[in-house]
Amino acid sequence: MITAPILADAAAVSAGDTAWVLASTALVMVMTVGLAFFYGGLVRPKNALNTMMMSMVALGLISVQWVLVGYSIGFGHGTPWWGGLGWVGFRGVGLDPDPAYAATIPLQAHAMFQAMFAIITPALISGAIVERMHFRAYVVFILLWATLVYDPLAHWVWGAGGWLQKLGALDFAGGTVVHISAGVSALVAARMLGPRKDFKRAPIVPHNVPLVLLGAGLLWFGWFGFNAGSALAANGLAALAFTNTNTAAAAALVTWVCLDLARGGKATAVGAATGLVVGLVGITPAAGYITVPASIAVGVLAAIVSYTAIQIRATTRLDDSLDVFS
Repeated sequence: MITAPILADAAAVSAGDTAWVLASTALVMVMTVGLAFFYGGLVRPKNALNTMMMSMVALGLISVQWVLVGYSIGFGHGTPWWGGLGWVGFRGVGLDPDPAYAATIPLQAHAMFQAMFAIITPALISGAIVERMHFRAYVVFILLWATLVYDPLAHWVWGAGGWLQKLGALDFAGGTVVHISAGVSALVAARMLGPRKDFKRAPIVPHNVPLVLLGAGLLWFGWFGFNAGSALAANGLAALAFTNTNTAAAAALVTWVCLDLARGGKATAVGAATGLVVGLVGITPAAGYITVPASIAVGVLAAIVSYTAIQIRATTRLDDSLDVFS
């Protein structure tokens, strides 16, 4: 466990594919930083640092959890329900490719790319519980959630022999594994914690709109790695996912601005930022499967559905602080 594994056969590894996946890994890591800025700007000043720390701590905690047990549970060659413990501590996760996942990149490159997905997913949930959950409780929560929810779900959909994969489930870059799991968990967490004490009694407005825009921009930038990197190769599929990602985000941004204008008479910076993020979420499961014109429809539809869901949520007592579920 101290010495490094023997280098892979150069003929089995593509330098271009490996470079692209490693670059995409770094891009997805930037998304978690962007999420910290995005959420931090949306909350009230007194909660900004704690909110940002909720995203940042996931980078450290889940990175370690992923090496110890997460990747083994999610992607080990176990049963259709979980990957087992054969790769605990990255034992057996070497520098040779694993054809079950990607035939031209080292397995460690695949593991680190997937680690960034595992990191940002619990961080997304934090937006529904900000201003209510103590930091220590949150740390315990995301550790348990990653191990008991995210890792098995990743195996079901993406793992070798996962039962949903066998049924033909298609999830190009995490629509189910990342966004549905985070959204549903956020809804449940918000419901269980109940509303904030001053919910609907005091105005709760973003305290730093430039921070929101910075975060949204970093998310857009990093999402190219999230979606195009999921091709796991530097090829035409990556180019298609890249193009669809940008197009859907742009279409959703424009649609959200139009909805703001139609409803309130003016466009808002927070609305534009929210719209582009919604478009990015909407295109994630289909980024490598649909044509570019279809990605426009995805962006428009995602914006309309999310905008409507936020308006409906506002009429209830559900305090999803930053509308993660919507």
